[in-house]
Amino acid sequence: MKISYYPGCTLKTKAKNLDRAAVASLAALGVEVNEIERWNCCGAVHSLTADDLIHQVGPVRNLVRAKEQGADRLVTLCSMCYNTLARSNRIMKNDEVKRDTINRFMDEEIDYAGEVEVVHFLTFLAENIGWETIKKQVKVPLTGLRVAPYYGCTLQRPAEVGIEPFGSYTLMTGLLEALGATVVPFNAADKCCGSYQVLGNPAGENSAGAAILNLAAGAGIEALATSCPLCEYNLGKQQQQMLDKGKIGKGIPTYYFTQLLAIALGLDSASCHFELNDRSSVELLKNKKCLAAA
Repeated sequence: MKISYYPGCTLKTKAKNLDRAAVASLAALGVEVNEIERWNCCGAVHSLTADDLIHQVGPVRNLVRAKEQGADRLVTLCSMCYNTLARSNRIMKNDEVKRDTINRFMDEEIDYAGEVEVVHFLTFLAENIGWETIKKQVKVPLTGLRVAPYYGCTLQRPAEVGIEPFGSYTLMTGLLEALGATVVPFNAADKCCGSYQVLGNPAGENSAGAAILNLAAGAGIEALATSCPLCEYNLGKQQQQMLDKGKIGKGIPTYYFTQLLAIALGLDSASCHFELNDRSSVELLKNKKCLAAA
């Protein structure tokens, strides 16, 4: 099986632990990854201004790249990349006037009319591999690891592009259970981590993330799994600062779900780039003996 893949900017730098673990896992599952050529930044955030078509050019150009390579679907991993690409794709499929304007603006590109389906990595795993198949290939079950899916804002919103209905977390839950983890219900799984406000609003910095982490600790959750580099930054990389300021009572290790997938498949931990995670993330996996075969 072969897929066309869009990584996005952050997955090549500060979130390569999300990307590399995913690509290594797909190889172990028999999936060949074809990263689209000449991809560019997706724009990160979908413009909320109805007539702001210039901000659709970036994501649409990536969809054009996929179409040029003969792909009928484009798999992506970062929650924000998925959201931005999927929403721009809907415009190109459903709005003839905007589609014509964008295509005429990109006069050196081939015309695009929504021919490529944007698919999130979790959806691809569920529909094309299946949890039972993944379960059979698990070599290091995540036994005893009490983990909760953390979706954040952009995997389910808006409803027309959400990977599953708002308030439902069956995709990541299904994967984590297939890996042998104990999935803990979490009523803050779709709460905003603070997004870019952590940089622009010093007075309220970390308050959203701290509230989520305190709720997780109160629910007996040992770890959070996410698909968003910004969420991992706010909930993971900011934890020591929150601990130092007394905003949270204890740390909660955070992982990209692809890292947990790679470890459970018995892949070398080097493919997970745990040096980009908080040190407590590796320590927890070692304590649970989940790194034994890596």
